[in-house]
Amino acid sequence: MPDWGPVFVAVVLFILLTPGLLIQIPGRNRFVEFGNFQTSGSSILVHSIIYFALICIFLLVIGVHMYMG
Repeated sequence: MPDWGPVFVAVVLFILLTPGLLIQIPGRNRFVEFGNFQTSGSSILVHSIIYFALICIFLLVIGVHMYMG
């Protein structure tokens, strides 16, 4: 049975941490903006670092596993 945990965690984090979709840190006018559908280079860098940190925590430290089938 294949392990679908890493795939599921990566997809959910990618959707939640896409800059400008739900939240953007740092925003254009304020530090945090919600649902503005705009992005900048600095927000892409911040969201990438947050994504890397969370995926390391969920996959390496906690060890999320999901088996289907």
